[in-house]
Amino acid sequence: MRVTRRYRFCASHRLDTPAMTPAENQRLYGKCNNPHGHGHDYELDVTVEGAIDETGRVVDRPALDAWVQARVIETFDHRNLSVDVPNLKGVVATTENLATAIRDALVESWPLPAKLAHLRISETARNVFELEVK
Repeated sequence: MRVTRRYRFCASHRLDTPAMTPAENQRLYGKCNNPHGHGHDYELDVTVEGAIDETGRVVDRPALDAWVQARVIETFDHRNLSVDVPNLKGVVATTENLATAIRDALVESWPLPAKLAHLRISETARNVFELEVK
């Protein structure tokens, strides 16, 4: 069985590839290349899977919430992803790279019996990114 919990955090970023010229960056990323960055209210769905245990649940939801709070919200919320987040140093702070950084942060020393299975990040109503966790 799978259980999904939804979390929210706010962050800003600037899409800019250092190897490209300013004109190339502007052409590729458009308004997302604003020198001062721009922000999003992200929604993160964390899906875990496993057997239903003796408590009748797949996962201890408060324990999952605490793990996501410690590993994701405290790291990414109200931060400039392009500048303030060590997990994204050296990469363009696209939501694809954000999803990968969140996955890496969550799986490191994963403490729960249920397996982390899937992440889904909504950047906007039109931009949704999904990542299966292997």
